[in-house]
Amino acid sequence: MKLGIVGLPNVGKSTLFNAITKAGAECANYPFCTIEPNVGTVAVPDERLDRLCEMYSPEKRTPAVIEFVDIAGLVKGASRGEGLGNKFLSHIRECDAIVHVVRCFSSDDIIRVENSADPKGDAQIINLELILSDLEQVERRIERTGKMAKSGDKKILNELKILNMIKEHLGNELPARAMQLDEDGKEIMSSMFLLTAKPVIYVANISEDDVSDPFSVPMVRELSEVASGENAGLITVCSKLEEDIASLDDAEKAEFLKELGIESSGLDQLIKAGYRLLGLISFLTAGPKEVRAWTITEGTKAPQAAGKIHSDFEKGFIRAEIVSYDDLMACGSYLAAKEKGLVRSEGKEYVMKDGDVTLFRFNV
Repeated sequence: MKLGIVGLPNVGKSTLFNAITKAGAECANYPFCTIEPNVGTVAVPDERLDRLCEMYSPEKRTPAVIEFVDIAGLVKGASRGEGLGNKFLSHIRECDAIVHVVRCFSSDDIIRVENSADPKGDAQIINLELILSDLEQVERRIERTGKMAKSGDKKILNELKILNMIKEHLGNELPARAMQLDEDGKEIMSSMFLLTAKPVIYVANISEDDVSDPFSVPMVRELSEVASGENAGLITVCSKLEEDIASLDDAEKAEFLKELGIESSGLDQLIKAGYRLLGLISFLTAGPKEVRAWTITEGTKAPQAAGKIHSDFEKGFIRAEIVSYDDLMACGSYLAAKEKGLVRSEGKEYVMKDGDVTLFRFNV
């Protein structure tokens, strides 16, 4: 999973990126501090791996990972080359989902390209630039398809109709992800890799004073309305506190969050929101050599999940021997789970579930 962090200059993007990745990206109080995108890889926290390691004492523990990309601040006119322009739009295009950071507190100490903190307006500036970029792409596609439609081919005529619907929607300054389309429409939209079709997680960057009750803040509620209208996710994070949390070990972190009245860190929230938005789950493999989490799309069948480990596993797939993580923990060992009939033999049509502890049988 690759998440691109975007937002206006100086809304806390790089501060948040540094905190969750500990990557040490440059962070300063002036516009366009980030020029080339910074990239950081983060292990997905998963206590199930810790429990399995206690059971198997493996040589290696390998968590699932997420790649975060800190993309430079976009400004009004980016789609026309303002600020650092289209270069950054291409960086966004390479990501699976967008993490859109919006500042939801006022401060005279922060230099901003826009004049004042305005979550709805700030979000719209970014969205509009992405919409304008998409609109240009759709118009080019309409021009090409229009020429082919002269043949009278019904399939091409239907595509042209759908493209014009998308154009009208974008022309109303609405992101593509907010559209309700049939299967043909979804397929056509998917083929264009539109920026505004990507899943979005809005991050309301709040002040330290608001962490215990973020939704009492009018600016957070305003951003929440924006997210709801776009089928987007929303989490609240204090970038400054995330910096403090990043330097703590697990025990200190848990105590610190408890004192603040926060259930989970910004990183944990982002990962959960990312998995939910992209429809991802993890299955697990466990043994004396390695305990590992593997990320797959919800609905993936057993042979394709095996292919995540190695292509030969998918080609020569015979069956998957599966026990749920909860059953395995309740039994205390794989052998005990097998004796109780909780280890199942599943074939090619089995749809993987989150937390399946799996052994693939294959023959090449």
